[in-house]
Amino acid sequence: MAAYQTVVVGTDGSESSLRAVDRAGAIASESNAKLIIATGYIPHKDDARATDALGDDAYMVHGNAPAYAILREARDRARAAGVKDIEERTIEDTPVHALVDLAEQVNADLLVVGNVGLDTRSALVGRVFSIPGGIATKATVDVLIVHTSG
Repeated sequence: MAAYQTVVVGTDGSESSLRAVDRAGAIASESNAKLIIATGYIPHKDDARATDALGDDAYMVHGNAPAYAILREARDRARAAGVKDIEERTIEDTPVHALVDLAEQVNADLLVVGNVGLDTRSALVGRVFSIPGGIATKATVDVLIVHTSG
């Protein structure tokens, strides 16, 4: 199997998603690949998409200022993992669409996300209604769902 050239990872700034960044960083470092760290944001507080998807954590993605702080922390963790080529992206969209579209735009080899929100009680519920499940269902590239909880 050829080494990965471009790895995309999504983060919302949570400790769980930063663990996915750590894993993506390790993979990118081992492969000497470019790592693209992405976070989505909703530009207006009255946009209910963030609240619907994230509940009480929706404040973290309203407006773009928190996004830059999230990306800085994720970049620092990726550098600590040995990644040399890092690109940061803020994307105005819901997480599933943002990450799937970005992975396609940059011709990524791998898309990495954490497993938080993946409902393991029902395969159908987990694939359709969770961010990692939605990404796994819609992505046209390899997806790694990292066990980041607990």
